[in-house]
Amino acid sequence: MKKKLLVVLLIAVLVLTALTACGKKEEPKQEEPEKSEEGSKEEGGGEEAPAAIDLGELKLQFVPSRPAEEIITTTDGLGDLLIEQLGKRGYNVSAVDISVSSSFEAAGEALSAGSVDLAWLPSGTYITYSDEVDVILTATRAGLSNDSMNPQDWNGVENQTQRSGDQVAYYKALIYAGPSPKGQELAAKVAAGEALTWEDLDSATWCISSNPTSNAGYSFPTMWLMDNYDGKKLTDLSNTIQDNYAGAFQKLAAEQVDITVCYADGRTDYAEDWETPADKETSKGAGWGRPASIWEECNVIGVTSNIYNDTIAITKAKPEVYNPEFIKAFQDAMIEIAGTEEGKAIIGIYTHEGYLPAQDSDYDGMRSALKAIQE
Repeated sequence: MKKKLLVVLLIAVLVLTALTACGKKEEPKQEEPEKSEEGSKEEGGGEEAPAAIDLGELKLQFVPSRPAEEIITTTDGLGDLLIEQLGKRGYNVSAVDISVSSSFEAAGEALSAGSVDLAWLPSGTYITYSDEVDVILTATRAGLSNDSMNPQDWNGVENQTQRSGDQVAYYKALIYAGPSPKGQELAAKVAAGEALTWEDLDSATWCISSNPTSNAGYSFPTMWLMDNYDGKKLTDLSNTIQDNYAGAFQKLAAEQVDITVCYADGRTDYAEDWETPADKETSKGAGWGRPASIWEECNVIGVTSNIYNDTIAITKAKPEVYNPEFIKAFQDAMIEIAGTEEGKAIIGIYTHEGYLPAQDSDYDGMRSALKAIQE
């Protein structure tokens, strides 16, 4: 009897122990979720932005295709705009120095030596110095209402050159005959569909650029002569004088020269000066006092092939600016500035309307042309 009772008690204890064990069953261990890299950054306040790079003073230079005073006055606000835009892109610029070179070549030399950081160079000047400098932007302009290779199509009041097309990366140079007796004689032959001879051109007085790397003022008119007159060049002409575009048109108006060379919308730039009386002022100075409009008195007698637009080039001599990061920052900054009203007014000094990123190979065609001129 006692034995039976002991067995019953043992069974009861075993049952209770089993039930207790079941009641205390462990919950599955909850694993803490892994923190993502992004989450870690958020909890830690995020990664700090890289420290801005101090560049100190940035030196820019323009070429004298317009009077130096006019360029300095027009570009006055560019420094502040660049300081602001480069600051947004991680570069601290303490000041921007803007200067105008004494010649196209002087700008190329200064950029090559690193005395300036960036320069606005015509494409011919850029090509001449491209071993020591690099193109980073090319200018765009509105296409013109006329793009003909036939000089007759450019003449007359009904064919006034308007800047009315899409943005383009090229332009043409024109050979202009003025109101002097010789200039009118040459214009009349072209209007009649007669071909001008070398003797016709050589008997005239020409005003050309003093800069042999000026595209519209020298190199492309030289190519025009070479293509049409058995390889003869501007240097083969008997009567030439040198001046900038404004001076050349003023001399044309004064009948001091018979022919000048300039970009295709040159008459548009000087139309007001042409017929404003000499005792009255225009935005550029005293008028030139012609009795009729520039479209009636100044006629096109030759048209060059397309010229690739001006550049903004950078020195290779200073690694603090000649590196991919700064170049990208400057490209983006100038493109943004050019898209503002204030920026458009500044870059309008060269009739630029915008900029596009550029590379050296864009200018290979012009390189070949300039090589032909120099041979």
